[in-house]
Amino acid sequence: MSYVINGVEKETDADGYLLEADFSDEAVQVIAAAEGLELSDDHWKVVNFLRDKYREDGHTPNFRAMLKEVSEDVIPGCDSKALYDLFPIGPAKQGCKVAGLPQPYGKGGY
Repeated sequence: MSYVINGVEKETDADGYLLEADFSDEAVQVIAAAEGLELSDDHWKVVNFLRDKYREDGHTPNFRAMLKEVSEDVIPGCDSKALYDLFPIGPAKQGCKVAGLPQPYGKGGY
């Protein structure tokens, strides 16, 4: 599988995550369309949060840490249902995919 972003074919792993991070807005739009998501302002807030965490830490937070930080700093009062409304397959995983980031470590990898 691959995505064409800014005219360049970007390779993915078997689950559709980019092998190398792409921080362009077009990457988000292309991957969100492939996931069947219509982007709102809240999607972009979460995407930017995940990208910032990836740049700072070299990986993204697990769902529990993500929910805590998003609800305190990014979308005040946000709860898990609201995050799942944005990313129905799973905010920590699908959010990373849409953000143009490599696949997160998963359970126990943090």
